[in-house]
Amino acid sequence: LGPRENLWSRRTSAQSMTAIRAFVKKARILGIDPGTKRIGFALSDELGWTAQPLETYERRTLPQDLAHINTLVCEYGVGQVVLGCPYLDDGSVGPAAKVVLEFKAKLEECVSIPVITWDETMTTSQAQDLLIEANMSRKRRKGTIDRVAAALILRSYLDHCANETSAAQALSSLGEDSDRDL
Repeated sequence: LGPRENLWSRRTSAQSMTAIRAFVKKARILGIDPGTKRIGFALSDELGWTAQPLETYERRTLPQDLAHINTLVCEYGVGQVVLGCPYLDDGSVGPAAKVVLEFKAKLEECVSIPVITWDETMTTSQAQDLLIEANMSRKRRKGTIDRVAAALILRSYLDHCANETSAAQALSSLGEDSDRDL
C-alpha cells in the first residue's frame, strides 16, 4: 500500500461509490393500510430499519385522500410508498385487491415517487391481537388498529428488503473470494 492508500481506498470502485451514495441518500418509506373508512399510515426511518405507526386518517373523498397522502410524502421526505394489498390466499387478485390496485393507479398519478403493493394478509388481525395483548380498550383500538397494521405491512417489506440485501452481499462476497483464488 502506498503512503496515502489504505484498504478502503484500494477496494473503492465506481460501483461501490454508487452503492455508498445510494445508502446515504435513502429516504423514508411510507406504509399505507387502505381501508374503506380509514387509512392507516406508518413511516420508516431514513435507513429503513424501523417502521413506526404514524396516524390514522378518516377517509373523505378520493381527491382529499390523495392530497393528504401527498402532504405526508412532502412533509416527511418520503421516497417510496408501500401500499398494503389484500391478495387472496393463492396470491391472486380478488375484488378487494382490485379496489386497492385502482387506488394505486390514482396515487401514482398524484405522487412522483414509486408506489408498490405489498401483501397485507392477516395484518389487521395481527394488529388487533397486539392491541388486545396490550390491554387496549375496544374504543381506543378502533383509532389505532389501522396505523399498527400499516406498520406491520411496512415492517414486512423492510425485512424483505434487508434479506434481499444480505443475500446480494453474500453472493457478492462469494464472487470476491473466487476472484482472489485466480
